Amino acid sequence: MLLTLSTSATTSMPVPADLGFLLHKHPDRAQSFDVASGTVHVIWPEVSDERATVAVLLEVDPVALVRGRGGRGDTGFSLSQYVNDRPYAASSMLSVALGKVFRTAMSGRCDARPELAGRAIPLEVHVPALPTRGGADLVERLFAPLGWSVTTTAIVLDEQVPSWGVSPYVDLRLAGVLTVADALTQLYVLMPVLDDTKHYWVNTDEVDKLMRAGGHWLADHPERELITSRYLGHHHTLVQDAVGRLAELDETEAEVLDEGSDPGAPERPASMAQLRKAAVVAALRSEGATTVVDLGCGEGALLRALVADPAFTRVTGVDVSHRALEIATRRLHPDRMPDSQRARLELLQSSATYRDDRLAGYDAVVLMEVVEHVDLPRLPALERSVFAHARPTSVLVTTPNVEHNVRFPNLRAGEMRHRDHRFEWTRQEFQTWAGTTATAYGYTVRFEPVGEDDPEVGPPTQLAVFRKVAA
Repeated sequence: MLLTLSTSATTSMPVPADLGFLLHKHPDRAQSFDVASGTVHVIWPEVSDERATVAVLLEVDPVALVRGRGGRGDTGFSLSQYVNDRPYAASSMLSVALGKVFRTAMSGRCDARPELAGRAIPLEVHVPALPTRGGADLVERLFAPLGWSVTTTAIVLDEQVPSWGVSPYVDLRLAGVLTVADALTQLYVLMPVLDDTKHYWVNTDEVDKLMRAGGHWLADHPERELITSRYLGHHHTLVQDAVGRLAELDETEAEVLDEGSDPGAPERPASMAQLRKAAVVAALRSEGATTVVDLGCGEGALLRALVADPAFTRVTGVDVSHRALEIATRRLHPDRMPDSQRARLELLQSSATYRDDRLAGYDAVVLMEVVEHVDLPRLPALERSVFAHARPTSVLVTTPNVEHNVRFPNLRAGEMRHRDHRFEWTRQEFQTWAGTTATAYGYTVRFEPVGEDDPEVGPPTQLAVFRKVAA
């Protein structure tokens, strides 16, 4: 099975061979890698001043394929494990191959040329044989919302016997201006979705893979429920877990993927993401804040609510990740805002642990689900940058309450809520840290629950509101 990725010389990519830096693969070398299903070869059939093309060829080992079959791949056809399309048609096996050979590229890293990593460049993708359980229309529905121009050509069953009609495969060509990381993660997720059959057993690890690869673009994709369901092999529990996590990113209530659900059933309560955002906005209003920094704003969930409220006259989103800020810009659509609203919004790249003069002079700084992502030895640096240097009138901090984790059935004992959390505090630990910090920097602090305050384990999220003591 084959996939090619090409770029041409433009102002955004003046040297096409630089694609090699983004992929961490040298254009002058052919490389081979072992994967569970066989061997994947990475070659460069075209490298010139005008254009560069990398080809990924997966050579399937039929013996390994039979030994490793699993998931939902078997059919009623008794010889299906020996006679099938797996060596030829792009599927989850090619997706796994991409994940192995381009792992660093998919993460958005380019250590040799960091200025290239976040750059959208002209890309062309060609997949000569792609299974499409849903037809060419589904291919369009999956790729077009992501910025691709989609061209599909039906593949006939037999050119010598036209009456047999077309096969369930298409020759796919995509063209668009995207980052290489986005292009690879989209292919990684959507190829097995179109095939709708995975060659390996689907378990809880697949939810994490989906979040890592697609979380930043899947959350607001119009076909996200279909993508999630197919990617996770239609396993209801896994799908519900993924949809809930995507809802946290999208700040919308997760839809229940239950075809037999009762349309007259009562509405479900608001998600934790909605409750957390509402609690922060309410606390900002209570504090009388009109100028606000969302420090560690991520992809802009809170910013959307603040900019929509004219009571907040200046809203600044700050994040250390350039990619997160790009996604926030795309989701907030400042180009569609009225001039008066757009003028109140600013996005800055900076770190919560470094002093930044641009963050001084605001009424409030919000750290919503941020501190738990900071290594504990770095917390004093965050305290100094926020409470001593920026020194706003109010500081709002939310963080998970680890005691409440026992109420989440999908969390194993001792497991934290997010793979990037460095720690999660009990209520007492949070209050001790907040009290010590407030005293050290001349603030008072009060605490509020976010979500249902369980009498045994407390609320799922805890909020501290710091207020500067008058001089």
